[in-house]
Amino acid sequence: MSHFHYYTKQEILEQTTLRKYESKLGEHVQVLNSVHDANSVDQIVDFNVPGKYVCFGIPESIGIMGNHGTKGAENTWFHFIRTFLNMQSTDLCKGEDIILAGYFDFSSISKIIDEHSFSSDERIDACRHAVANIIDEEVEELVKQIVSAGKIPIVVGGGHNNAYPLIKGVAKSYHKSGVISKPSINAVNLDSCAEYRIMEGRHSGNAFRYAMEEGYLSKYAIIGLQENVNPQSMMDDVYSNVNIVYYSYENIYVEEKLNFMQSLAQSFSFVDEGLIAVELDLDALSHIPSSGQNPSGITVAEARQYIRFAGNYPNITSLHICEGAADHLHSDSSQLGRLISFLITDFIKAKA
Repeated sequence: MSHFHYYTKQEILEQTTLRKYESKLGEHVQVLNSVHDANSVDQIVDFNVPGKYVCFGIPESIGIMGNHGTKGAENTWFHFIRTFLNMQSTDLCKGEDIILAGYFDFSSISKIIDEHSFSSDERIDACRHAVANIIDEEVEELVKQIVSAGKIPIVVGGGHNNAYPLIKGVAKSYHKSGVISKPSINAVNLDSCAEYRIMEGRHSGNAFRYAMEEGYLSKYAIIGLQENVNPQSMMDDVYSNVNIVYYSYENIYVEEKLNFMQSLAQSFSFVDEGLIAVELDLDALSHIPSSGQNPSGITVAEARQYIRFAGNYPNITSLHICEGAADHLHSDSSQLGRLISFLITDFIKAKA
């Protein structure tokens, strides 16, 4: 993992505003003890530290650009972390339970793509190559280390392309440890798009397709899918697959065939016989700075309900929040960081 930056306690404290009679998460979160290996570009990391959750960031827009999107997601992690570290550490969410590992820095790859791509097609091809050959491999490796240590990864992206190495790494680790008979898990995704495009090269729009086609994803439930943003060809594939279920935004809010809580209950019922990866794409929320800002989506309160609902299941393997775009025009970066912090602390509180 040559592109991963491990946090030190000093770095964390420098971003934490101390206040008398208060206890901030940044004062108490754990860090990983790492040393440089003279024979390798990687670091040797000791995951045998207290803490149930390992939080790390994948601040990149390479997967999004590979899906014909634009930049913006590469700075979301940094806006998030400044807010998160200054949340209160309480009995409901203790900083000691959280290991703040660090973040991937793929900025050098993004720079190379920018400097050497002379057309839109070249840029898209280069992005997809980088996702498949660098980002996927490094994210999967870190996830396997986290899960093998008996901890739950909490991931802040970045594009939704990172769902694939996350699911793959979790599935492989639980299979290797003997918890599951084959390397395959289930997933629930709160998202306006199925992210199930064809296998045309790795990008943010086909993570779940790759995971399912390669056998790492058994069952897949989608909540909040929007009719206007999913192409017919992809919806045909989703609809015809007996291992996929979805409840559209139109079903829930426009036609009122079921309410939001019913969609949650039915989605988790569909996948709850196996291990579950929890996904949340910020594109699904109304007026939230994201890679595909949505004028008509679910509310922040409902997103928090989704996370709390998921956290009550004992077989949750991971949490992934992605597609925030802090640098989009008119976006409020501090509010986006605060929202992601709320969602993560909701998850931890629900599992306490």
